[in-house]
Amino acid sequence: MKFTITRERLHDGLAAVSPTVPAKTTLPVLANILVEAGSDGLRLSGTDLDIAVSTLVPADVDAPGAVTLPAKKLVEIVRELPSAAVRITGAGEQRINLECGRSKFKLLGIAKEEFPNFPPVKFDKAWSVTSADLLKLVNHVSFAASTEESRPILNGVLWELRGEKMRMVATNGHRLAKMDVPASGAKESADLIVPPKALEQIRRLFGAADMIEIAKSENHLGFRTGDTRVFTRLIEGPYPNYEQVIPRENDKVATIDKEALSSALRRVGVVASDQTHRVRLAFSSGTLRFAVSTPDLGEAQDEIAVSYDGEPLEIGFNANYLLEVLKYMPTDEVKFSFKAPERAATIEPAGWDDPAAYLCLVMPLRLVD
Repeated sequence: MKFTITRERLHDGLAAVSPTVPAKTTLPVLANILVEAGSDGLRLSGTDLDIAVSTLVPADVDAPGAVTLPAKKLVEIVRELPSAAVRITGAGEQRINLECGRSKFKLLGIAKEEFPNFPPVKFDKAWSVTSADLLKLVNHVSFAASTEESRPILNGVLWELRGEKMRMVATNGHRLAKMDVPASGAKESADLIVPPKALEQIRRLFGAADMIEIAKSENHLGFRTGDTRVFTRLIEGPYPNYEQVIPRENDKVATIDKEALSSALRRVGVVASDQTHRVRLAFSSGTLRFAVSTPDLGEAQDEIAVSYDGEPLEIGFNANYLLEVLKYMPTDEVKFSFKAPERAATIEPAGWDDPAAYLCLVMPLRLVD
């Protein structure tokens, strides 16, 4: 193996794949990046067995070859190199010599044969979506997925592909986010449960102007744009029937300034319980009052003006869940709808002139008088 590459291209290629390399692993080769020099350039790959990223970067290859090199050390070395040509040559027995200017390094790697094979995803029947549409779904929905291991299916994001639209849904059982965007790239309907960690790679690697090819094998999904590919293992099993928990009869509606609501929640949330983060919201004509009472800490009250003319109603929420939902609302005002203190409330963007449809749901907490 022998090739020359600019320090900047090598750095960018390593930056694309190194976040996939696990910080700790019992399989030594997983701590390495696969470096393959071929006629089309230099391909770099990393994987943690659940997610794999591979990218091709331009390089002048004099002799093809492949080896896996320690990711952490390789990234640190390249980060500190001067802006000059980097020449890497194989030195036998999985060793390489790296030269850049007057800097010289020798690194010991592991044979390519020990590196895991990528999933058998074929792109010959791939469908295409715009990165902008996919990123819009990811950015507004994936935050709501569960991080607890007790219900693995909720650790994923449900991605529904239909003829005229794409939908993503995520929930942890206490909050839910759902978004639809018009789309026509799917060749057939599919329900996929994708790990948020894989969607984070999509968000990190692909630009809004890209077209993304997507292909599926039995239990893997592949994304491809340009010279970069991302593969992920799908989460298997039936996703809960989320439609059942989305209320259809919420007849009390308040329109609230998002920043005013967030600020008040942060203020009174300071003295809320560390376990429940419970905040009491009291809606009345034109006013929303906040109240927190924590026996071993103290009390807090606040109020803001809102557009509301329904019957007075008091309802309790985990302030952190509300704040998290508000963070992803794309408008300055939000529409808050509810029916009763024990029924789920929905939050939607108010006055959003976008073809996407976005809805979040938060389950209430029982108020203790």
